[in-house]
Amino acid sequence: MRVVIQRVCSASVEIGGELKSAIGPGLLVLLGIGPDDGAEDIAWLVKKVAGLRIFDDEAGVMNRSVVEVGGEALVVSQFTLMASTKKGNRPSYIGAAGHELAIPLYEAFCAALSEAIGRPVGTGEFGAYMQVSLVNDGPVTICIDSRNRI
Repeated sequence: MRVVIQRVCSASVEIGGELKSAIGPGLLVLLGIGPDDGAEDIAWLVKKVAGLRIFDDEAGVMNRSVVEVGGEALVVSQFTLMASTKKGNRPSYIGAAGHELAIPLYEAFCAALSEAIGRPVGTGEFGAYMQVSLVNDGPVTICIDSRNRI
């Protein structure tokens, strides 16, 4: 699993011109799922995301987590995070999990993150064409891959 985490002032997802989810200050999490990902990847990544100290403390130092600041989270599935660009200029997406595996893992990730931060998590819609808007705060953008734990 791969995530791109962005600290945001706000973020939202629209599908077909309709607002699906919106959050205030917190994290926008773009989530890519591979065919070998499972519950262990979810547990590890959720712990990382919820505990990531990228919010300022009273001294202006990034020393607080989304939990500590009472922030929100929006999780958007993004199979393109699993792209390979090793050959040519057209990305290959064979490294992305199929719907039958990815949908339950996406839903499990969202549920686990919601539990970890103690509030509902906004979501996109798996497989939908979405317009994601955000006001990046900082900017602060972190990429994490569950296959690179060391």
